[in-house]
Amino acid sequence: MAATTTNSAGPVEISIRQKLNAQLEPSELIIINDSWQHRHHAAMKAEGGGNGETHFSLQVVSDAFKGKNTMQRHRMIYSALSEELSQGLHALSIKTQTTEEVQNMQKP
Repeated sequence: MAATTTNSAGPVEISIRQKLNAQLEPSELIIINDSWQHRHHAAMKAEGGGNGETHFSLQVVSDAFKGKNTMQRHRMIYSALSEELSQGLHALSIKTQTTEEVQNMQKP
């Protein structure tokens, strides 16, 4: 499985990775911590800048998404990360694909 992070992973990122790996068994999982781009938002200032793990971009390739539309796929991810979302994870930018969708995009 391919895995990429932009820096050393914090506890929220580690938890995201563990839960998505366990529940979706992705062939590719890219997690990018975008929190630094949002540190000036009022909600983040109110929390003293937060813990630095409030906003993430996720790219997930998993056959668990077969037969599911985008909204259903996103609900799967939000359900898997419900604990993190209730404890300060503020926003997710999500891109989901199946292995077949990735292969079809790579065809000339």
